[in-house]
Amino acid sequence: LATGHALTFYSTVRKRINNNIHTLRSIKISDDLLSPRLNGLDRPTVWHEFSPLATEHGAVNLGQGFPDWDPPEFVIEAMARATDPLYKRHANQYARSYAHLPLANVLAEDYSERWKREIDPTTMIGTAVGCTNALFCSLQGLLAPGDEVLLLEPAFDIYYAQVQMAGGKAVYCPLRPTGDSTMDASAHFTLDMSELESCITPSTKVLLLNTPHNPTGKVFSSDELSQIASILQRHPRVKVISDEVYEHLVFEEGQPHISMATIPNMWERTLTLSSTGKSFSCTGWKVGWAIGPPDLVKAMTAVQQWCNFSAPTPNQDAIALSLQFARKPYKGFDSYYKYFLEDYRRKRKLLMNALTSAGMKPICPPGGFFIMADTSDVDFPYDPTEKTVAMPCDPMPRDWSLSRWMTQKVGVTAIPPSAFYSTPNIPMAKNLLRFAFCKGDETILEAHRRLEDHFGGSKRGNSVT
Repeated sequence: LATGHALTFYSTVRKRINNNIHTLRSIKISDDLLSPRLNGLDRPTVWHEFSPLATEHGAVNLGQGFPDWDPPEFVIEAMARATDPLYKRHANQYARSYAHLPLANVLAEDYSERWKREIDPTTMIGTAVGCTNALFCSLQGLLAPGDEVLLLEPAFDIYYAQVQMAGGKAVYCPLRPTGDSTMDASAHFTLDMSELESCITPSTKVLLLNTPHNPTGKVFSSDELSQIASILQRHPRVKVISDEVYEHLVFEEGQPHISMATIPNMWERTLTLSSTGKSFSCTGWKVGWAIGPPDLVKAMTAVQQWCNFSAPTPNQDAIALSLQFARKPYKGFDSYYKYFLEDYRRKRKLLMNALTSAGMKPICPPGGFFIMADTSDVDFPYDPTEKTVAMPCDPMPRDWSLSRWMTQKVGVTAIPPSAFYSTPNIPMAKNLLRFAFCKGDETILEAHRRLEDHFGGSKRGNSVT
């Protein structure tokens, strides 16, 4: 019953948001109004197209990466404590611009233990309004006009937009698929180190790394990170911004999450970004952070102090309390993180089985909460002449068309990965779709029922065990 109420609530919210999106899309802006930094960035995105389309057709939306449930009870209680004067948390006024010290102290303790390095909470940690804001401030602080930022494709679409807004130029190096979907995503999506180095020029200022990787689920190994570090030793100007928001969602015992900052000679040139929106299922709280050497952290905080000044203090304080609680035994597990990981491991299996039932070949992700599926065996009436305002190129890519068709005819929505590629590399996405498993069991099972009902036994593959 509680799940039903939650689904009804989120459905109502989505409908309201989608109505607003339709209104916003109708607003016309003159060419001379927006700054050139926003050229092309005011056009509709993949999210503007597929979320309303899913609502219009009553589809199960496995597109966007946010949970459809509330945070755990200890996180909700932490927010109550942060705001109630009874608990004397003193968290209802502005926080210190760098970071709310109670949160900075907890983060310093955590990362010092994990990285085997002393982290100074006053100079090596800066908090922001989510990881997205931490990245925005970091790029604004580091880039001069014309500086290049190296992105590994497929790359979250916010990356290239923020590079452009900072006056930089995005340069793309693809993770190349092996063609063998029986491999897990870490092995399937490979980085050619020679190709990576060939993308570095005297103008390259930042390598933007993401591990575990969205949208593929790849977890970069120690060997891969060490090879990247060796390349960067030959290019001392290049700094690394490492987006590690899925650091607590690494499923395989033999493939642990490794931070680039822990690789020899990389601490001094790496700014690590993370948050708890994913780990605590509170993406709307928007508390993120940057951790690194004082000069790189200051590049981020120097921008933040002149825009939002600080992340909301109650949110930071609640996250500080939650991080401490999460280390304790929880529901029969050694910690909340162990429970959280096992719950997502089970959801990953549910979605793998659902996709297999439709004749797709899911590429098992060792990290994160997205699955890339090989759709090359899925037959559908592909019409490349169809036009939509958000499609990334003309003619319409196959993955874009397939996702629209599935939303309308099957009742299940995925995100077409062509949204995460630069134009020359869009063909790499033609036989792929991205599905999110950060959803309630009933949501995933309903998607399974719809996929199986549509594609039938002739397309049914073997279940994942």
